Amino acid sequence: MTNTAFNDPSADGAGASQSGIRTILQWLELPMAPHPAEELPSVRAQVKALREVGGTPQQRAYALDGLYIRSCAVVADLLPDLTDLMLPVPRKTRRVIRGVLDLLQMLADDTLAMLEGDDDQSAAEPLQTADLILWRGVHALTQQLMISHLIASPAPIGAWQQLHQAYATAQRLNVEATIPRNQSSSLQHIYHASILLGCAQPASLTAREVLFLANYFERFADQIELIPVAAATAPGAFWIDPARDAPALSGSRKLAPTTAPIECFSCARLSLLLKTQLAQLDSGTPPQEIGLPDFAGTAAGAGVLHRLVGRWSDQGNRRFQRRRQNYRTVLATGIDGLWQLCKNGEAPGVALSTWMIVNESPDGYALMHASGKIGALSVGDVAAVRTGENPNWQICLVRWAVSENPEHFELGLQILSPKAIPAILAQPSEDQGTEHLQVLILPEIPMLRASQLLVVASGALSKKADKLLLVVEDEHLSVREVKRTGIDEQTGSVDILSIEADKKSN
Repeated sequence: MTNTAFNDPSADGAGASQSGIRTILQWLELPMAPHPAEELPSVRAQVKALREVGGTPQQRAYALDGLYIRSCAVVADLLPDLTDLMLPVPRKTRRVIRGVLDLLQMLADDTLAMLEGDDDQSAAEPLQTADLILWRGVHALTQQLMISHLIASPAPIGAWQQLHQAYATAQRLNVEATIPRNQSSSLQHIYHASILLGCAQPASLTAREVLFLANYFERFADQIELIPVAAATAPGAFWIDPARDAPALSGSRKLAPTTAPIECFSCARLSLLLKTQLAQLDSGTPPQEIGLPDFAGTAAGAGVLHRLVGRWSDQGNRRFQRRRQNYRTVLATGIDGLWQLCKNGEAPGVALSTWMIVNESPDGYALMHASGKIGALSVGDVAAVRTGENPNWQICLVRWAVSENPEHFELGLQILSPKAIPAILAQPSEDQGTEHLQVLILPEIPMLRASQLLVVASGALSKKADKLLLVVEDEHLSVREVKRTGIDEQTGSVDILSIEADKKSN
């Protein structure tokens, strides 16, 4: 679509204003572009143009209403393309997403500005009622924050503070619990859903997991409980300072200030609901029967819910203090890459990259990318690092990722084992005979972990497969019969199982 000029130099001010509004309304009657990425520049141009034209408050509200609805349709159509993003996000995709974030910010600013200096609500059109104005402004901000989580990017500067203050305005006007016309939830509900997503440590989630939890919280945000400040140190308790540009903070990690007007809430009731739902899923209940998306029935879905319960059920204190560092390490990612690395050493087929360790503790590292091709990487994937002259590769799990731009990429790694043993898992298949999977065996660690762990691709093993046959080729070829004793962790990339020798087979 072509952008239309909005200022007619041959017309007077009033005529130019009418012409500008009319041009926007005419554009809104045109069909959308075939792909939302093609529609995005045009709708952004129209929103910008509305800022430059005059018109009565009613006319501008009518035009903004149409632009808001069309913008929401564009954003909704773009979201499916963001569910399988690998990190770091490609430059072309990030440029599109930046356009979406910019559009949502303009919509939030222009919508919320309709309340400023407008004391004559009796003359306003229904489009200008305070509950709908605030709802739309808050909704645009929550979408902006959620999309930032999808690309592992920090929240836009000022977004959290603007969201908190818009909600505070709704409380002041006593419209936070009102459900505006043509909407299915209150402003309070969507605000709390966004707050809960911020409490779920979105940097530790894949894009698909972010969308899953966003939908989950939209359904169950009413389980949040407001509590007094004195109870803010309890497990699962968080506090919000509306004057801070920050998400809700855990009361067990940072004490709530006693002087600021803060709001405290607890996720304890939501944690109990999560535990009940997980028990139902573990017993074989389909997720649809308990009102959950299909993703909840996958290993990745169950894994993210289990991690959420763990974070909200304890105090969340760090086990070890971090120490700042400044030295380099080499990193490889993915089961297949690590399998080749542990079996054959460095080879042309194994992608290696150089990173700077910025801090470390006995159980992990924070890294910043320095050079080299990263390849496909996702939170929840396995990685290996080697430091100094140490010949062994430490096996780690990618716990979080932050990427402000394609040139800046940081990772948080949890150390799983000082080394790994590559093995082949022979798994009978009814359709294709015996399937052979590349897996990693992590040896037991005295005083820390009594059992061995098996790292296998997510969903590769059937839940009924308790007895496993492993082929290990070291100095000699050996066959090990083991049984799994539990699930240590599940992510969207790997399942980590506790295993022990099958004594009955000996």
